[in-house]
Amino acid sequence: MAKKLEKTNAARLLDKAGIAYNLIPYEFDENDLAAQHVADSLGQDIAQVFKTLVLHGDKTGYIVCVIPGNMEVDLKALARVSGNKKVEMIPMKDLLQVTGYIRGGCSPIGMKKRFPTYFHSTATGHSKIYVSAGVRGLQIEIAPDDLIGFVQGTVSDVAS
Repeated sequence: MAKKLEKTNAARLLDKAGIAYNLIPYEFDENDLAAQHVADSLGQDIAQVFKTLVLHGDKTGYIVCVIPGNMEVDLKALARVSGNKKVEMIPMKDLLQVTGYIRGGCSPIGMKKRFPTYFHSTATGHSKIYVSAGVRGLQIEIAPDDLIGFVQGTVSDVAS
């Protein structure tokens, strides 16, 4: 009998909103938290496995960026679209305090506070994308439009 997956806060929030998704477990490696490892573990294209990054803008404060695992955030483009002159990644040591999540388990769903969230435009080109479920070793498979709508995200070219 398969082990019952423990629902995360992110999954409970989606349930409450009536949004369809699947929880997909994978073997994570403490020494390799890269999106490519996640994609390989899931047997999925890296372009569909999205990483959640948290940045700080000089005018708006914290912002979230959700981009394909094989891309890097374009700081200038993100600053422009988010109304900042400059944005920078937050220090890793601040991630848990700001979001409630740890590196390798940061989900765009259910952070401590709602932050402006920006999705790379390629998200909407897929029928399903994968994002962290809020813990290492568990991904949420979800329709991008459902996720973007739920977190009130903005779609833009914020990565290259």
